[in-house]
Amino acid sequence: MAKIDEEALAEAYSRALTLEKAGNVDAAVEAYRHVLELDPEDHGGAAVRIAALGRGETPPKAPDAYVETLFDQHAEAFEDILVEQLGYAVPMMVRQRLQALALGPFRRMLDLGCGTGLTGGALRDMVGDITGIDISENMVELAHEKDLYETLYVAEVEDFLEDNDEEAFDLITATDVLPYLGALEPLFFGAAENMVPGGIFVFSSETLPAEDGRAYIVGPHQRFLHTEAYIRERLEQTGFEIVELGEINVRMQDGEPSPGHLVIARLKG
Repeated sequence: MAKIDEEALAEAYSRALTLEKAGNVDAAVEAYRHVLELDPEDHGGAAVRIAALGRGETPPKAPDAYVETLFDQHAEAFEDILVEQLGYAVPMMVRQRLQALALGPFRRMLDLGCGTGLTGGALRDMVGDITGIDISENMVELAHEKDLYETLYVAEVEDFLEDNDEEAFDLITATDVLPYLGALEPLFFGAAENMVPGGIFVFSSETLPAEDGRAYIVGPHQRFLHTEAYIRERLEQTGFEIVELGEINVRMQDGEPSPGHLVIARLKG
């Protein structure tokens, strides 16, 4: 792979951001396209930003290099930002709903996009054995220090699900993973392939109103939004039945709630 000119890239990205903030969409999109030419792996998420501006194709997911870079950079401050500043409480919501529905205890859990271990920590006493996966090495190191997981891997979620040949899981969680994925078939199919019949799949999403007419888009904060209908349809197609689909506030963003869903599904046996 050709070496990236970091200085030129930083300059190009800064220019694109300035144009975007100034409201000059056409020029910003051109500038982000130049960023992509300099860095085809897209560590800065230019493709996602172009889509958020309503131009170009909506990518099927956020680029791996972008997600990895984003979380590697924010790993140390991640929990403070997410929990204290953005009011993120999805892991505890997952715990409450599993308990309310009398689901568990579980034998083997797979925590997709485990981050620093918020979901693993919330469910630790409900599970015998937890495996965590995250694309960010820095995040996995922090999760490792907490001693919550029996096994941890640095891997992209869809790749792991495709390649994994370990014993199947009876609980798979994916909290705050869908905002980095557009098309959900690889995730849902991969979860089904790695789960025992009757296993439970729990995930959160951020909501795209049905009247938009599209299944998913990149929203204004560079995060994917999905319609409830699309989630229901894809779960059905990949062999799941919905146990519960509830509306939640995923997090605060610029002082406004981010409406989303907490979904609990069961793999049909």
